[in-house]
Amino acid sequence: MYKLCFYVPESHLEAVKQALFAVGAGRIGRYDQCCWQSLGKGQFRPLEGSQPHVGEVDRVERLAEWKVELVVSDELIHDSVKALKASHPYETPAFDVWRLSDMVF
Repeated sequence: MYKLCFYVPESHLEAVKQALFAVGAGRIGRYDQCCWQSLGKGQFRPLEGSQPHVGEVDRVERLAEWKVELVVSDELIHDSVKALKASHPYETPAFDVWRLSDMVF
């Protein structure tokens, strides 16, 4: 099992989540479309040669973004990252993938 976290502007929040849910991300036991999301403020500066969705080259941009976290089963992690990149508006979306351990008591 993996945990996938990414940042997305509100304009694309639901579209990106739905793309991930469509490939099977966000399933926990007998539940699907599970995620955690929180609103924050992102910052970036597009460099020369970039094609930013928001902002201008060589100028710091700050905007509201949602951080979304969800679990993904082992066999779906590659398809989930592909779905994230395909549905996300940013040229280079920020995301991380964490391997989770199964704790049995």
